[in-house]
Parts: sequence; structure tokens; C-alpha cells
Amino acid sequence: MSSPPPPPPGPSGHGQPPRQTGLVVGLACAGAFGYWVVNLFVGLIAITFESRVAVGVGAAALALGALGGGVLLVLRRKPWALGLGLGLMIGWALASIVTAGFCTGINPELYA
Repeated sequence: MSSPPPPPPGPSGHGQPPRQTGLVVGLACAGAFGYWVVNLFVGLIAITFESRVAVGVGAAALALGALGGGVLLVLRRKPWALGLGLGLMIGWALASIVTAGFCTGINPELYA
């Protein structure tokens, strides 16, 4: 009786490839933090113009950058892109929830 065949080699040549979970989680945290930093600067710029149009443009740019950019990164299917893309979207969602939409421009009272 012969032994079963060995598993197919991974990138290192030994068994299955290493998991990338830590990289994805770390980059998701970095992406969320990066969104908050960008949000701070865009928010300050929008507020200095003291215009509803500036707030609307800033809100649209933040949403498009975070959600659109996040989706595009996730679609790349690389561990680093998956982490950053999820982080951008998580950062936008947390900013919207924690600040009741004030920091992301989705609060209707900003435009009243």
C-alpha cells in the first residue's frame, strides 16, 4: 500500500500558501484611519468656503472616493487591495454613524 500523494506546492513550494488575514486586517485599519485623515482635511476646506455647494461637493468627493475607490480596490482581489478597500468603506460608514452624517455630508440639516 502506498501513501497518499503530497499536497500541491504553494508559492513557497511547501503545501498550501500562507494566509493573508493579518495583512488584510491591518490594511483595513490603515484604510479606515486614512479615510478619517482625508475627511478631516476635506471637511475643513469645505467649511472655510461657508457654502452649501462646497459642503455638497466635499460630501460627494468623500463618498465617491471612499465607496467607489473601495469597491475598485476590493475588485482587484489582492490581499493589500482588499484590506485598503474595505478600510475606506468602513471608515466612511463609521464616520457617518458616529457623527450622525455631519462629517460625511449626508445629514440633511447641513443643507437646510
